[in-house]
Amino acid sequence: MIRSMTAYASAESAGPIGTLTCELRTVNHRYLEISPRLPEELRSFESALRERIGAHLSRGKVDLTVRLRSEAGSSEGLQVNGQMLARLSELALDLEQRFPRMSIEFTELLRFPGVLRQAETDADALQVALVEVLDRALVALNDTRGREGSKLGELLVERLNGIEKIVGDVRGWLPEIQAALRLRLETRLADMRQPVEPGRLEQELVLQITRIDVDEELDRLATHISEARRVLALKEPVGRRLDFLMQEFNREANTLGSKSVDSRTTNAAVELKVLIEQMREQVQNIE
Repeated sequence: MIRSMTAYASAESAGPIGTLTCELRTVNHRYLEISPRLPEELRSFESALRERIGAHLSRGKVDLTVRLRSEAGSSEGLQVNGQMLARLSELALDLEQRFPRMSIEFTELLRFPGVLRQAETDADALQVALVEVLDRALVALNDTRGREGSKLGELLVERLNGIEKIVGDVRGWLPEIQAALRLRLETRLADMRQPVEPGRLEQELVLQITRIDVDEELDRLATHISEARRVLALKEPVGRRLDFLMQEFNREANTLGSKSVDSRTTNAAVELKVLIEQMREQVQNIE
């Protein structure tokens, strides 16, 4: 399945600990590179999140942003240190007796360090919630990457069809090109003042045809086309394979151009390189 490496997705989950928000942004990259941005209380889960992302993605630069927002005004999870508060109350009463003008409010006692504290969060429950919201974001991300990949696949097939047509056209022109080459050689030898050795024309013709023979290049291009179509139908990441194939396509197009002795094959080589470059640019975005 063709999947793009460029996408964005997010997911949110509300629970007793607050609201977890997960955002994923991916762009093309040669390998899988994960850049997480986590609040301090979630740092310990970074390794688990990296492992989870690696199970879903194989290539691309991934920016992961996680936010944890507690509900405004929520007192859930707060605990009172009763022993400390009782001791502070005793001290406050004693001080008020000793200093009648001094007034100590109850809320001031609550602000004393250690009186109010946040209950420890269940780490296992927090990890489960975090992985769950990440998984939903990953599913949405891969759905987007799949849709974009489908469009990329259509573009690549369109270019492959264009390359296949050019290969067929060049094959059809070869007999005519060889006949024209023979005519030029015959004319050149006929213009020579000195007698021509018997068989000289055939020797020159064989030599020239060998130099311009592109059957092998056309066969390899046809093989690459078939392989590209096969790779596009695979159910696994294929970006690296397609990238390698683009290099092979380009090599054959260059050779075809260098052997050309006819304007049609020269133009065909140029058109091939244009189509191959268009494919190569698209392939850079494929996982």
